[in-house]
Amino acid sequence: MYAAELVEIVPRELKFIFEPKKQNSCTIRLVNKSQNHVAFKVKTTSPKKYCVRPNTGVIKPRSSCDFTVTMQAQKAPPPDMACKDKFLVQCTVVAEETVEDDITSAMFSKDDGKYVQENKMRVILVSPHSSPVLSPINGAQGDLPSYTDSPREDQVHGNENISSQQEGSINGVHNHSGRYEESLTRDQVNPLDQNPQKELDENVSEFKKENANMQMEGKHVQLETRKHEEEMELVKNVGIMKSKISELERKLSEAKDTISRLTEERKFTAQERESLQRELVMLTNKKGGKKVRVGFPLLYVITVAFISMVFGYLLHY
Repeated sequence: MYAAELVEIVPRELKFIFEPKKQNSCTIRLVNKSQNHVAFKVKTTSPKKYCVRPNTGVIKPRSSCDFTVTMQAQKAPPPDMACKDKFLVQCTVVAEETVEDDITSAMFSKDDGKYVQENKMRVILVSPHSSPVLSPINGAQGDLPSYTDSPREDQVHGNENISSQQEGSINGVHNHSGRYEESLTRDQVNPLDQNPQKELDENVSEFKKENANMQMEGKHVQLETRKHEEEMELVKNVGIMKSKISELERKLSEAKDTISRLTEERKFTAQERESLQRELVMLTNKKGGKKVRVGFPLLYVITVAFISMVFGYLLHY
């Protein structure tokens, strides 16, 4: 059994600024004063009225951990702002390798003489006009004392610890009777109100409408952006097509000029060839006429041959 507190709770009570139909939160800090790993669990007499995050956890030696209690929206305050709701914070030493998922209710059982520190916390409601602005831990963080391991017997089983009779009814369901139940996390909230389901449905409906409007606006913006991008892409493509058409027209004009030039050159070549052919025919005709005119007559040839034969005969005899 430990002779001193395992965990210091700052502050020792939960203060909520009460405003109708509004949630309000309060942050509590647990400071581990020991050299051991300490697991904690938060319970309440009104589990449907509050949610706690986290409602369980493990605190390392000489370290601290915060948990936030959120009071669900209420239509009207209780008479004289008096609230009978209570919270119970249970702490016990655990092994070093223990994690939050390993924590069970059996860990906080006092069987076999196991020491479990139990501290009650009452709920205080204040009006928004008369209450000061509260810090995350209600203005008490700066007043933390220096912690030692000196024994404090009066706090082991003092007024802050619940009796064995209350421990036996720890899982009861009747509120405001000193019985504690495990506090809800934020994901398990069921507000305790005059008509909680109606307000919850209205809030969900309003949230859905806002979400739908935001989605529609987002889709409209996306559609406009996509349309603008498509228009810009179309303008870009049209510019590219115009540039290509201009290039093709320029090349077509150059091809037409080339064809026209080649046609003219072909005509000129054909004319020159015809001219050369005519000149060749004329030269051929001129050469043939000169050969007829410069040749020896046949009678002349016969006369020379006869004279030659007579002369030869005379020389022979």
